[in-house]
Amino acid sequence: MILAAASINNPEYVPQDWQVFLLTVFIMILHAILSSMPTKWLAQFNSAGSTFNFVALVVVIILIPAGTNRTERDLPRFAPSSEVWGTIYEGTSFPPGVGVLMSFIGVIWTMSGYDSPFHLAEECSNANLASPRAIVLTSATGGIFGWFLQLVVAYTVVDIESVLDSELGQPFAAYLMQCMPQKITLIILAITIIAGFSMGQGCMIAASRVTFAYARDDCFPLSKYWKRVNKHTQTPANAVWFNCAIGIILLLLIFGGDLAVGALFSIGAIAAFIAFTIPIFIRVFFVGDRFRPGPWNLGKFSIPIGVIASAFVALMVPILCLPSVTGAELTCVSTIYSFSGKAC
Repeated sequence: MILAAASINNPEYVPQDWQVFLLTVFIMILHAILSSMPTKWLAQFNSAGSTFNFVALVVVIILIPAGTNRTERDLPRFAPSSEVWGTIYEGTSFPPGVGVLMSFIGVIWTMSGYDSPFHLAEECSNANLASPRAIVLTSATGGIFGWFLQLVVAYTVVDIESVLDSELGQPFAAYLMQCMPQKITLIILAITIIAGFSMGQGCMIAASRVTFAYARDDCFPLSKYWKRVNKHTQTPANAVWFNCAIGIILLLLIFGGDLAVGALFSIGAIAAFIAFTIPIFIRVFFVGDRFRPGPWNLGKFSIPIGVIASAFVALMVPILCLPSVTGAELTCVSTIYSFSGKAC
């Protein structure tokens, strides 16, 4: 989004792969520095970031309908409901029903960061109350307000095809350019970039705490280094920088093209959701009444929600593996491309 904003400001500028790589490395190093801070500082930074994300989302949901300039294209200010709800965009050659299921790939990609509370549980005071409450509230508020943002996009987007194929290389930026003046587009992009940076830092924390937990059980080579807790910050700083280094190495796939790095993202999504769902599945289908809930729990809704969650993941794992095309158009390249989720 940063480089897309630069392209909007200077249409002659076309980001190169090495620029994307270096900028991402720089951002990851910033994330690693922040994630190595003492827990008290982390709490303050994450509280500020979470508050900003919430406020920014509300602002963007209001700003886009208020600032849309679709009428300059001889279009109604908002798309008619019959068009929004009555048509399915054919972004894939599969039947419409499968296409609708593929649209949930976007949910899987964006509903991230809510897992940070249980990775930070050991560093949290009153964790048996605060951690599960944070998981539910972050996923619920993110889901609800994310749904409203999707409605705003659906009612204001001009041409989905040109958004996906834009030379900007960033669909959200291309969408904003379709329906907003340039200055408002850059303002919204700036807000989104800050919010995205905050979420990325939360993901870095979550990843480092997972690494620390596994290293503590000697699951990795050289675990004795990754499980060390920094004596000054009292946080697993070694695990943070280990994750940062692994991330930078994987980032080299950028030079292999969108297909390679996109496949990595989808494989990561499949692995993460399976990992999250295994304990839920065991609790719902095997433990039964023997389960001892903590002081903050979902009560009678726990089992139904667990069943729905398990069924959703069981359905979406094959969907994540489907190619975007069928029949004669199905080739090795198009199969790999589907993993990036972009065609969906």
